[in-house]
Amino acid sequence: MAEFGIELTDEARVDLFFYSASERKLITAGVRAQLLHEPLVTTKNRKLLRTNPIASWELRLGKFRVFYEVDDSSRTVRIVAVGHKEHNQLFVRGEEVKI
Repeated sequence: MAEFGIELTDEARVDLFFYSASERKLITAGVRAQLLHEPLVTTKNRKLLRTNPIASWELRLGKFRVFYEVDDSSRTVRIVAVGHKEHNQLFVRGEEVKI
């Protein structure tokens, strides 16, 4: 089975660099492990979201959340946002975001 390519939007790249180097390493390793193969399969860490302004899919990596879209025809995963949860609040670049 062919792997999916992973792309980051410019906004997601800025989101990622909001975190420390060790946190970025954890996030990128999790993205590679979880999204290179079968990113459209729901698991305990991946889920299809209800309609929202951010993305269709969410990947949970501990407190971190990676929001992404998948183009199955071109086998591409596009990361659109990276944030983290504190209790029931989602933060992207330090700002609370409602989804």
